[in-house]
Amino acid sequence: MPFSTYLPAQMGRIKLSPAGPFIAGAYAELTLVYTAGTFGIDDTGMVKISWRTTSDMSKPQFDKPKAANFTTVEASNGAKLEVWFDRLNVRPFANTLLIRVGRGYLRAGDTLTVRLGDRRQGSPGFRLQTNVEANVELKTSIDAFATYEFCELPVQPAFDLVPGPAASWKAILPSLALVGELFRLAVVAEDKWGNPTANANQSFELESSHPVRGLPARLEIKNGDGPRVIEQLVAEAEGDLEIRLTANGKELARANPLRVVKQAALRRYWGDLHGQSGETIGMGTADAYFRYARDAAFIDMVGHQGNDFQITDAFWKELNLLTAEFDVPGRFVCLPGYEWSGNTGMGGDRNIFYRREGRPIRRSSHILVEGQTSTDAIYTADELFRGLQGEDAVVIAHVGGRYADLNYAHDGRLERAVEVHSTWGTFEWILHDAFEKGYRVGVVCHSDDHKGRPGATRPGASSFGAIGGLTCYFMPELTRDALFEALRQRRHYGTSGARIFVDLHASFDQPVVGFAEDPQLGPTTEFPVQQAVMGNIIRPGRAPMRVAAEVIGTAPIERVDVLHGTVVAQTFRPYDASDLGRRVRVLWQGAEYRGRGRETLWEGKLTVAGNRIARFAPVNFLNPERMVRETAAATALAWTSVTTGNLAGIDLWLDEAHRGTLSIETNIVSGVVELTTLADSTIVLDGGGLGRQLSVYRLPEANFSCHVTLNHTVGFTGDADLPVYLRVTQADGHQAWSSPIYLIE
Repeated sequence: MPFSTYLPAQMGRIKLSPAGPFIAGAYAELTLVYTAGTFGIDDTGMVKISWRTTSDMSKPQFDKPKAANFTTVEASNGAKLEVWFDRLNVRPFANTLLIRVGRGYLRAGDTLTVRLGDRRQGSPGFRLQTNVEANVELKTSIDAFATYEFCELPVQPAFDLVPGPAASWKAILPSLALVGELFRLAVVAEDKWGNPTANANQSFELESSHPVRGLPARLEIKNGDGPRVIEQLVAEAEGDLEIRLTANGKELARANPLRVVKQAALRRYWGDLHGQSGETIGMGTADAYFRYARDAAFIDMVGHQGNDFQITDAFWKELNLLTAEFDVPGRFVCLPGYEWSGNTGMGGDRNIFYRREGRPIRRSSHILVEGQTSTDAIYTADELFRGLQGEDAVVIAHVGGRYADLNYAHDGRLERAVEVHSTWGTFEWILHDAFEKGYRVGVVCHSDDHKGRPGATRPGASSFGAIGGLTCYFMPELTRDALFEALRQRRHYGTSGARIFVDLHASFDQPVVGFAEDPQLGPTTEFPVQQAVMGNIIRPGRAPMRVAAEVIGTAPIERVDVLHGTVVAQTFRPYDASDLGRRVRVLWQGAEYRGRGRETLWEGKLTVAGNRIARFAPVNFLNPERMVRETAAATALAWTSVTTGNLAGIDLWLDEAHRGTLSIETNIVSGVVELTTLADSTIVLDGGGLGRQLSVYRLPEANFSCHVTLNHTVGFTGDADLPVYLRVTQADGHQAWSSPIYLIE
C-alpha cells in the first residue's frame, strides 16, 4: 500500500484510553480518538489503524454488538463512514482496521472515535494479543487528500501487555548429567497462554526418585519471584532421575527425564536455532529475544533467523554484536545467521548459520530494505548455495510461509538438516522428500518463533497451530564448534517442544564400513566399525543391523515407530491388547497443503449411542479458546480445533468397553464406528489434503509407561539408500523424530 512522508506533523494526532498495561489475552475496551490535522480528511480519504502481522489480537467485527470484538467508529461531524478489517498494510503491520470517510469530510479539529470492543451494548470487549509484549503499537496512518497515499502519524498509540496469573508450572532439568557434577532445576510459572509469569504464589513439595544433594524438600514461590532456579544440585549415583512438584498431594509439575551416568563422551544440549524478533516480522527486541531463550526458556543454544528482506545493514551489524555478546562457551551458545526467504518457486526458505560473526548477508531480495544494503541480492536457492561456497556455514531447509523445495535446489555440503516441526506445524514430508532425492540429512525441530519466546513458543489464538519445536544436540561441550560438528554429522533429534529422552544406536555382528563424511559429497575417509548412532552413514554389505533404542517420555508413550525410509517397519508400545478397555481415542491430524495456508480448521461433533461417556479429555488442544463442549449429557460432544500437520483429539472413557456405536461428523471427514467390534486395531478415515485423517482406537484406561526400550533388526538389500529412524508419539500429542542412520550400497 502506498506510503508517504509528506508533512506528518500536520496529519493530526491520536490518543488511546485507557493507556494500559493490560493482561495478555484479556478482554478490554480500547478507545482511540483521532483528531484531524491541518488538512482534515477529504471526501473518500482514509484512516488506517494497523497492528503486527503475526499478532493474534482479535479481528474486529461490526454487526454483533453483544459479541466479543464488536467495533464502532463515529465521526464528530456526522460524516458517513465505511469501516472494515483486512490485511492491507506493509509488512510487518498487515492487520488493519480501515476507515473511509464515505460521504462528507473532516475539517481540522474534527474527531473520529474508534472503540475496539465497544461494551455499550453488552460486548465483553476486544480480546487482546495473547503473548506478552512491551509497546504494542496501533500504527495509525492518514490519507488526508484521498490520493491513497498514507502518512504515518509522528506519535503512535501503544500499550504494554503483561502476563496473567499462573495457570500451570514447568520444571526443567538437563537431559544428561554426570555423577557428582553440578546441575540445576528451573521452575517456571506460566499463565494460560504460556507466558512466564511472576504473578504466582505457590508452595511445593519436591519429590525425587533418587537422592539429590542440594534439592530442598519444599519450595516457596511468591508474587514477583519470577522463574526460580535451584543451582548446585548433585546426583551421587547413576540412574534415571525423576523430580515431581506437588502441592497437597497433587502433582503440579514433573521435570523432564534426566539420566545420570558416570561418564559420557557426548552430552545432550537443547537448542532452538530458529526464530526472529520485532526488528523483522516478530515481536520485541533482539536483545530481549536472546535473554528470553537463556533466562526464561532455559535452553542451551539459540539462533536468530530474521527474514533477510527486512534486515538492513545496520540491523545485521547489531545482530552480530548481540550474538557475540550472548555467546559464552560452556554456558550459552548464540549463533549469528539469517533466514534466506526466497519465494517458494525460487527455492523457498533456508536458515543460514555462520560459525563466526562478520560474514556477509546474501538476501533473497531487497523489497523492504532498498537503499539500506551493501550486497547484491541472490534470488534463487541454487545461486545461494553457490554464493555460500567457501563459507563456514550450515544451512537448514525450513517450512514456513515459503517452504523449502528440495527438488529445486540442495547442496549436501551446506544443507545438513531439514526442519520437520515448528510452530507452523509438522512436516515429516520434507524429510521424505530428501529420501526420495537420495539426500542424507539430519532432523531438527525449532520454533520459528515470532512472539519473542524462543525455546518455549506457544501458538496462542493465531493460525500458528503448534508448540514450537526443540532439538537435542549430542556434543562433547557447549560451544559453537561442537554445535557445528553435531549439525554436520547429523548427531541430533527433534521434538515438538517436549524434552523427550531418545537414544538410538545399532550394532553389527562383523565389521562394516563407516565414513568420516558423506561419500556422495566427495572423497572421504573410510574405517571399519561395528557400532552406529543416529546420523551415521554405514556401508553394511549384507550384514544385518541390530537396532537398540530407548525412549523416556515426558508423558506416557503411545507408540514408537521404526521407519525404513517412508515406511513404518515396526511399531512398539508399552502395553498390549489385554490392557485395552473403556478408553477410546478420536484423533485428527494433517494439513490443507504444503504452503502458507496449510492450517485445517476442524469443526466436529460426536455422538455415542447404546453407551455413555463417563468422562472425556482433550488431547493437544493448544488454544484455550477452542474447547471440547458437552452438548448432551454423557452422549454428545462438539469442538473446533486447528491442525497444521500435527495432531489433536479427544479421549473418551465409556461406561462399557464393547457396546454401542460412535458417530463422528466433521467438516473434513465423517464416519460411524461400531464399538462392539473395535478391538486393538485402528479405524482410519481419509480426509484428503496433506496427510489429513481421522483415527479411532483404544488406549489403556489408566496412564501407561513413559519408558520404551526396543530391539529391531534391519536387513539391507543394497538397491538404494535405506534411512532408518524413529518417530515417537506420546499420549499427550507430543512427538519426536531421530536423525536417521543411513545404510548405503
